[in-house]
Amino acid sequence: MGGLARLSGRSFLVLGRAGMDLYADPPGARMEEATRFTTALGGSSANIAVALTRQGCQAALVTCVSDDAIGRFCLNQLDRYGIDRRHVRAVAGEARNSLALVETRLEDCQSVIYRNGAADFAMTLADVEAVDYSAHSALIATGTVLAAEPSRGAAFRAFDLARAAGLPLIFDIDHRPYSWPSAQVASDVCSRAAALCDVIVGNDVEFGFLAGDPGKGLEAARALVTAGAAIAVYKMGEKGAITLAPDDEFETGIYRTAALKPTGAGDSFLGGFIAALADGRPLREAVLRGSAAAAIVVSRVGCAPAMPDRAELDRFLAEHPGPDAD
Repeated sequence: MGGLARLSGRSFLVLGRAGMDLYADPPGARMEEATRFTTALGGSSANIAVALTRQGCQAALVTCVSDDAIGRFCLNQLDRYGIDRRHVRAVAGEARNSLALVETRLEDCQSVIYRNGAADFAMTLADVEAVDYSAHSALIATGTVLAAEPSRGAAFRAFDLARAAGLPLIFDIDHRPYSWPSAQVASDVCSRAAALCDVIVGNDVEFGFLAGDPGKGLEAARALVTAGAAIAVYKMGEKGAITLAPDDEFETGIYRTAALKPTGAGDSFLGGFIAALADGRPLREAVLRGSAAAAIVVSRVGCAPAMPDRAELDRFLAEHPGPDAD
C-alpha cells in the first residue's frame, strides 16, 4: 500500500453531484401518503465529501449545480458542512439539480430520483483543468459522474491530471442504471475507469456488472488487484465484504443496528474507510470503520446529516463488538 501514502495529507478532491434530498416525514411515512417532507443535502459525491469532513478530513467538490434556488440550497449546504466549493459552477438555462425523494423505511423503501437535464453532467474540461491537484491527497470519483458527456470526458481528464500530480485515484462504482444510455456503455466506461484506479469499491452486483456476468464479480475484483490496484472492496450487503490487496484477502461482517432505512450506507462506508486509511490504520481496521459508519447512517434519518463524526464513530466501535464474517 505504499502507493497510498499520500492519503495521509487528508485533503480529498471529490468529483460528482450535489443534490437535494426530500424525506417523507415522519419516518415510516409512505411517499404517496406524506403531508410534509424534510430537506437535506444529497448526491453520492456530496455525501462522501460530508462523510470525510465529519471524520476530520478536508474535502473539495468539483461539479455543477443549477443556477436557481435548488442549486443555491446545495451551495449553502456545502458551506454548512465545511466542504470547499470553489470548483462548483452554477449552470444557467434548462439545467436542473439532482432531486431525490426518499422514504425512511426499511421494508419496501421507495426512492424517486429526478435527473432530467442534470446540471452535474455539464461539468467540462475547463472545470477540471482549473483545479490545483497538487494541493490534494487523492481524487475520488463515483460512477455516476461518467454516465454522460461532457462530464465523462472531464472526469477522465481529471484522472489524467490527478495521476500526473501523483494523486491516488479512488473509484466508487456507484452504478445507477437510469443515468446511462445503455448497460453496455455503462459496463465499458466503468470498467475503463476501474482499471485506472488504485482503490475500487463496489457491491457484488456492481462488480458483476463490470465482469459482464453476475457470477464473476469477485473474479473481476481480484483481476483489478492483479493488474495493479492497491485495494478492491467487494461489498455483499448483509453478508459483509471481501477486501482484496496484492498480499492479502479477507472477509469481514457487518455491524448490526436498528436500521431505519437502506440508503446512505455506501457513501458513509467510503468516507469512513478512506479517512481511516488516511489515518494510517491497518486495512482490516479501515474496512471495519467504514462498516461501522455505514451501520450508523442507516439507523438515522437522512444521509448527509446522518454521517457520524470521529467521536461518534469511536464511541460506536467501543460499544459494539466486532462483526464476525459469515
